[in-house]
Amino acid sequence: MIMNTEKLVLAQFGCGYWGPNLLRNFSALPNCWVKYVVDASADRRAFVQANFPRTSAVESVGTVLNDPEVQGIVIATPAASHFELALAALRAGKHIFVEKPLATRVAEVDELGRCAAQHKLVVMTGHTFLYNAAVRYVKKLIDAGDLGEIRYIYSQRLNLGRIRSDIDALWNFAPHDISIIQYWLGDPEPLTVSRQGMAYIQDSVEDVVFLSVVYPGKIMANIHVSWLDPQKVRKMIVVGSRKMVVYDDVADDKIAIYDKGIDRKAILGQHMDFDAPPRPEFNYRSGDILLPQVKFTEPLRAEAEHFVECIRQGRAPLTGVDHARTVVSILERAGNGVLAQPLAA
Repeated sequence: MIMNTEKLVLAQFGCGYWGPNLLRNFSALPNCWVKYVVDASADRRAFVQANFPRTSAVESVGTVLNDPEVQGIVIATPAASHFELALAALRAGKHIFVEKPLATRVAEVDELGRCAAQHKLVVMTGHTFLYNAAVRYVKKLIDAGDLGEIRYIYSQRLNLGRIRSDIDALWNFAPHDISIIQYWLGDPEPLTVSRQGMAYIQDSVEDVVFLSVVYPGKIMANIHVSWLDPQKVRKMIVVGSRKMVVYDDVADDKIAIYDKGIDRKAILGQHMDFDAPPRPEFNYRSGDILLPQVKFTEPLRAEAEHFVECIRQGRAPLTGVDHARTVVSILERAGNGVLAQPLAA
């Protein structure tokens, strides 16, 4: 455990598309210093030196792994490199924060978990949306029973671009939605997982995927991801027996609660003629729509603070190994859409 008065020294592997956002947030934390950024690209190293003068941009991961002053490492490299870099960091005695997904196979996640437990180190995955106030608001509604029994959930995460070559659309986008759904439902083990996708732009890299997951208790989840759609959509809908919720991450009103539903009427047969039961009748409810005010704070900032807090207090993160394992398990069962890439750092 690290005393709160001590400066936490971090390093970061990778500063490409998402890396600058992580670097900005970790660099802004009090009592926290990002000493190094490792990137193979000279252009990205120049970017770091120009915008983060307190951070040294270096080319070799060995510089970080061999520095005893570095206590934690943030890994923001291509998904195929996560496991190897994370394992090297843990073996060097460093806490790790790894952008989603933590690894590309469950066996790799388990190996990271064993190594972290052996060395008493924190492993956290960047499932950013679990630190989003709107996602947490829906979680409270579900846990409180306000929605009744959850029947099904469906999500759309669509955009025109950015097209990836190292992973397909499922592995790029769906970890967000899988993570959220698992969080909302309490991390259950799915009964079945199936996918249907198609590659249009690049061979073997599916641009659009429909993922279907069935959970115990007759709960279904359907996830639609694509980087070939004309509109940016970030929407999830939860249908319960009492109420329904729409979470729209790109709308001004992030949460809309619908007091709507259909209930089957309980009717006794007039003549107790059970051999010829009456046709079922239904109640259709259409009540108010509530748009609750949700106080927004940047999820990445909350996520970065949580990682530092877990290191200082020696406790497991919300998005630690157990949660990451369920996400990777579902993705692996759906089919590995991660292509082997050379290490970026």
